[in-house]
Formats: sequence, structure tokens, C-alpha cells
Amino acid sequence: MMMMTAKTALECSRRIGVCSWSLEPTSPEDLAQKMKQTGLRFVQLALDPLRTGAWDPDQTMAVLKEAGIIVVSGMMAMKGEDYSTLESIKITGGVRPDEHWDANMAAAGENAQLARRYGIQLITFHAGFIPHSANDPLRAIMIDRLRQLLDIFDRHGVRAAFETGQETAGTLLEVLEDIGHDEVGVNFDPANMILYAMGNPVEALTRLAPRVYQVHIKDAVKTKTAGTWGAEVVAGTGDVHWQSFFGTIKELDIKCDLIIEREAGDQRVADVIVARDLIVPSAACL
Repeated sequence: MMMMTAKTALECSRRIGVCSWSLEPTSPEDLAQKMKQTGLRFVQLALDPLRTGAWDPDQTMAVLKEAGIIVVSGMMAMKGEDYSTLESIKITGGVRPDEHWDANMAAAGENAQLARRYGIQLITFHAGFIPHSANDPLRAIMIDRLRQLLDIFDRHGVRAAFETGQETAGTLLEVLEDIGHDEVGVNFDPANMILYAMGNPVEALTRLAPRVYQVHIKDAVKTKTAGTWGAEVVAGTGDVHWQSFFGTIKELDIKCDLIIEREAGDQRVADVIVARDLIVPSAACL
């Protein structure tokens, strides 16, 4: 396997970047500095710090522009999400909780305005645990709510993508069809398929390929105890079969950005560099 370098990462036709939250930045300046250490110039930016005023939006974008960093997409977190257990995130994740729906819809509108203002064309988020049964009344409620969010993004000229993992590829395809919205796709995260025990990542990627707008480069190992989380690990050390994964991207000519995500460990910059160097040039850089 060829090793990726910072230079060749910048030369790839598929943009290779990193999720801003993976680097645990304390400020826009800190994010720019840590990205410089990774050798990457493309970022998926968490929008909620800008939306809430924790980071000044204009200052953030100015700092990133000065550092030569390009924002390729945004991320929206839903209010009240609790990832402490599989059961807690099932109840609190995405658009499922009634008590947070109004706040989440308002946040979507504000994030969409930010995206339009700064030329960010894609926002990704977790839809939440969508029931597998088409006859479950909750599924209809969630589909209606997702359709409302997509209408908001559409009015601002922004595409949206649901992050994989909390449902099987089959269920997600059914939901995308039921929503019937042209500007919605998938942010494919192979590790989430493993963490949530929702299927083989390569098989799921093959099924979802026509709807994939972005890919997260993240790895994980399966749980040994049913009903509990698997574990996120450094890319290349888990259960994702990367050669097959990148081979599928090449074979199916999935045109999307490859964005490194790391949400565990205390050596984030080093782990992002490992993930960067994992990417196979012959598959990812056509």
C-alpha cells in the first residue's frame, strides 16, 4: 500500500480533509494551527459554535481563509443528544425527541443562513434512530420532520446529508425514497456501521453509492457484548477493510470528499495524520 503524504493529499482530485471537532480546537486560531500540523487544508466545520456565538462567524472564516483553509461542508448537532449508551442515543438522537424539535428546527434555519452566507454547500447531521418498520408511527413523524429540515436547507440553497450508522443501508434507502427530496444524500461513515452494528461497511457503501455526498474516514472494532458500543480506534487498526472500501469508491466512481473524523483518544493530530497516510492514492485520488 502506498503511503499518503501531506503533499500528495493536496494533489488528490478527491479532497481530503478533517472534521474540525476531531482536533478539539479552542478557537479558530487553534483550529488553523492544528490543521497546519496535519498538512490538510480542507475542513468540515462544526457550525453550532458559530451559530451560538461561541466563535465569531466572520472572525472564524477570516482566520481560516488567512491560513489557506477551505470549508467544504458544515456539521449540525441536534440538541440534547446523549451518546453515553446505545439506548440513550436511540432516545435522544437526531430529530426523534419531541421536546427538542422546535429548537432543532430553529437551529437548522440559523445554520442554513450561515452556510449560505459563507458559501458552504453541504450540511450533515444525524437523523436519529429511524424505526426499521415502515408501519411504525414514529417513522412517519421522523420522516415528516426531516422533510421540514430539508425544505429549510433547500430555501437557502444548501444540500443536506444524513450520517450513516443508526440504521441499516436498506432502511436509510427506504427513508430517502419516502422523503422524496432531490437535495438529500448520505454522509457515509464506515465506523458508525460497526459501532451501531448496522451492517458491513463495504456492502452498505455499495448499496448507498448513488446517494453518497461525503465520506468520513473513521475506524472501529465490533462490540463483544450485544447492546453495547463497539470502540472507535485509530484508522487502519479496526474492522473496516480499507482496501475494499477504497476499491469500492474507485470502482463505483463515487465522487465525494474524504473527511477524516476522530472522536476518541488524546493524540488527535497524530491520529489524523495516520488516517491521512492510510488513504490509498490509486483508489482515492483519481
